[in-house]
This record gives sequence, C-alpha cells and structure tokens, in this order.
Amino acid sequence: MDDAPPQPQPESHPHPRPMRADARRNYEHIVATARTAFAELGPEAPLDVVARRAGVGPGTLYRHFPTREVLIAAVYGPDIAALAAHAAGLAEREAPGAALERWVREHLVDALGQHGIATTLRTALARAPEILQPHKDRFMDATETLVGAAQEAGTVRRDIETRDILRLVHGVAAASADSPSARTRMLRVLFDGLRPA
Repeated sequence: MDDAPPQPQPESHPHPRPMRADARRNYEHIVATARTAFAELGPEAPLDVVARRAGVGPGTLYRHFPTREVLIAAVYGPDIAALAAHAAGLAEREAPGAALERWVREHLVDALGQHGIATTLRTALARAPEILQPHKDRFMDATETLVGAAQEAGTVRRDIETRDILRLVHGVAAASADSPSARTRMLRVLFDGLRPA
C-alpha cells in the first residue's frame, strides 16, 4: 500500500483574479473603441484596427479578447441585458399591450438600428454560441413574456410569433434609419397589423 499523502487536486472552477486598475481601464477602453469601430466599419472591422485606435498592442487586445466573438459579447452583451431588463420592468408596470409597444418604440427599434448589430450578433452566435447564448436566452425570455402577455390580453394576434415581431422591427429599423418620421409611421402600421381584427 502506498503511504504517500494524497496530492491536492486543482479546483475545477478556479476563481478569476480581480482585474488590476490599469488592466480594467484597458479593457473598458478597448470595448468602447470596438463599439465605435463596429458602428463605423461593420461587424468585420479588423481587430488590429481596433487595437491601433485604442492605442494598445495586439497582444493586449488578444489577452483580454482571444476571439472576435468574445469582444462582440463584451461590446453588445450589456445592451442585450439592458433590453431584457427594460422588457421585464415594463411587463411589471404597464398593461400588456402598452408594455410591448413602449418597449419596441423606446428601446428595441433604436437598438436594432445600430449599424450591423443584428448581423454581428447573428454571426457571433453561429460561430461561438456558447459565448452569446446566455445573453440571447435572457433576451428571448423577456421578449416572449411581453408578447405572450399581450396575446393573453387580446391586444396582439394569436397567430403572431415573437420572432415575427423581432424581424418586423428589425426591418423597420433598417428601412427608417435616416428618417424618424418614417419610423413613426411604419411602427404605427406595424402595431395596427399586430392587433386582432
């Protein structure tokens, strides 16, 4: 029998070390710079351009964000979380139909109108679903709660699916990016069409 003492086993989920203040500043500056680059150049903006604009070396960027998808999650994850939080808050405070309409008008259409955000998130989900899937799941849960409540209240047609509404709002956002008045008219038509006959 071996009398050697048992060797300590490594933790399966070690706690990440807190980020130093200078590393945190670099991280936040890269995220802000990437947001601007994605808005100007689209979702495939070269990461070396992001690093150069942020004033950091490629090694610093990749140390924080080893893949494009990790950077995309850092840039847009808080936006997705905020949309879900707004949806949940409105569901608690407003009547169902009013909550859905206010959320779309005041939050969702502007978010989807950001240059390339829908394409960026769709591409990132396809490439690395494990990174953005939790954000997407929270967003979809909150959206389906709003839509389901509006359908139960009789203010949204039963034959409409949540994804239909998201696609329609994305279309409105893209088609009216340079015309707020057109956006208002198109949203009015959208909500007229969602109501039961």
